[in-house]
Amino acid sequence: MAAESPLLEDKRRVSYLELPAKSFIGSCSGKRQIFDWTVNPYRGCEYGCRYCYARYTHEFMELSVDEFETRIFAKQWDAGQFRREIRRLAPEDTVAFGTATDCYQPAERRFSLMRRMLAAMEGVEGVRLFITTKSDLVARDADLLGSLARRNDVRVNMTITTVDTALARKLEPFAPRPSLRVEAARRLADAGITVGVGVSPVLPRITDSEESIDAVASAAKAAGARSLWAQPLFLKASARKVFMPWLEAEFPELLDKYRAWYQRDAYLQPAYVEILNARVERIRLRHGLTERGNARRPPDWLGPAQLKLFAC
Repeated sequence: MAAESPLLEDKRRVSYLELPAKSFIGSCSGKRQIFDWTVNPYRGCEYGCRYCYARYTHEFMELSVDEFETRIFAKQWDAGQFRREIRRLAPEDTVAFGTATDCYQPAERRFSLMRRMLAAMEGVEGVRLFITTKSDLVARDADLLGSLARRNDVRVNMTITTVDTALARKLEPFAPRPSLRVEAARRLADAGITVGVGVSPVLPRITDSEESIDAVASAAKAAGARSLWAQPLFLKASARKVFMPWLEAEFPELLDKYRAWYQRDAYLQPAYVEILNARVERIRLRHGLTERGNARRPPDWLGPAQLKLFAC
C-alpha cells in the first residue's frame, strides 16, 4: 500500500502521501502490555531526531531509514471507521497517541488528523488518554483536550531532551525549539490539562548531567507540569545508522565510547541505568514533579518484543 500511495503534497524537504488504513486504533497484547490501545495518525516523522528508535517502522514498508523523515504518510481519514473503533474502548482502558511517530508533527497542520480524532472521541468516558509529543501544536487542541478531561484521565507528555537551544537543534533539527515546548506545556496546564515532561532519551555524556536534567525540570515546574520521567538512549540497528555518523561529526571524542557501550546490545548496562534513575529521582523530588498518574510507563520503556506493536 505504501508503494501505491498517492502523493498529496511536495514540500522543500518532505513529501506527504496518503496511506489507506485498515484500522486507526491498534490493540496491544502480550506479557509486557504497556497500553491497551495505540494510535499513530502518521507514518514517518519530519523532526529528524538523530536518535529516533521508530525509524524501523519505514522498513516495514520497504523504505530506507533515511526516508522516515522525508516521506510522511497520513492515514486516509474515515470518520465512520474511527467511531466504530472507539466503541471497542472500555472504562479504564489506556489509549496512547504518538507511540511511534509524533502525532503533532507539521503534517498535522495539513491534515488535522489528531484534531479530528479528538473531536470524534467527544462522547468517550472513563478512559485514560496519553499523548506524547515534541510539538507546541498540541496546545491548539486545548479546547478538545479540556473537554475530554472532564470525563477521562487526559495527560500530555511533552518531550524536552534539553533546554539548550543550540544542542536541541543538533539533536532534533526540525523539531520546535525547547522554549516553544515549555510554553505549550504552560498553555495546557493553564487550561487544566495534566502535563508531564519526558527528558528522553537521555544521551550519555551529552544530556545526562545533573545540571542538564535539572534545567529541564526547573522549566517544567515553572510551566505547571506535574511529573518528570527519563530513560537513557537505546539504539536499534535502524537508529544506529543515523545516530553514529551524526555523533562522529558532532561529538567525535565520544564515538569510541558509544561503540563500546552499544557494541552488544541496544540498551545500556544496568549500572548506568541505576545511576541515571537515582539522579532523576533526586531532581524529581527537588522540584516536586512527583505525580506518577497511571502506573503504565511511556514508550521509552519498551523492549524489543513490544516495539512492533507501536507501529500501527
